[in-house]
Amino acid sequence: MSSLLLPSLTLPGDPPVTVALRRTRAARRLSLRVSATDGRVTLTLPPRTPLREAQAFARSREGWIRGHLATLPPPLPPVPGATIPLRGRPVALLPGPRPLLDGDRLLLPPGREAPALKAFLKESARADAAPLVALHAARLGRPVRALSLRDPRARWGSCTASGAIMLSWRLVMAPPLVLDAVAAHECAHLVHLDHSPLFWATLSSICPAWPEAKAWLRRHGPGLHALRL
Repeated sequence: MSSLLLPSLTLPGDPPVTVALRRTRAARRLSLRVSATDGRVTLTLPPRTPLREAQAFARSREGWIRGHLATLPPPLPPVPGATIPLRGRPVALLPGPRPLLDGDRLLLPPGREAPALKAFLKESARADAAPLVALHAARLGRPVRALSLRDPRARWGSCTASGAIMLSWRLVMAPPLVLDAVAAHECAHLVHLDHSPLFWATLSSICPAWPEAKAWLRRHGPGLHALRL
């Protein structure tokens, strides 16, 4: 087995911090990672490193861990009165009989806010993304086998060799340029399934503003994952 999960370590304090321990064959040294999407802390161990040494290492880096966690956006629960971004603009979550966008208000049925909001965002993302993917694919003269909307933690989209494109539904919360650029990025992979100079030239030909979108995601992307659904 290339990776083995070990019993986690809890750093006491306010709040306590859980550190997931993972032993990996490819690791050459102890390494800590704090996920920018959900704040998960992971310590990776080389095969022969004793567990007690890894635990001591994590404790010695507690200040570093808490410092990184402090920079992450606070969790955003989908409760009445909360404000979330939608297509780059703030909307207030308010009670209503069914999911309905009314100007700068998003009505959600009481008691079912989280599932109703997730379904609304996913449906909205598909409505926005499908024509963008179709447009960029047509410009490149390549077919798209399938389009799916998911909630990955480590990427905003993907494209398979068979032409199946996946996009994060959370992109519908970002300004429209961002969703357009990610859709174009994955469509460019229909031509070049790598990140070679030819790929970037292809992407620039269908979406010249992609660097602006990339900069936005680097700066504000973690905030899209703050919404707990």
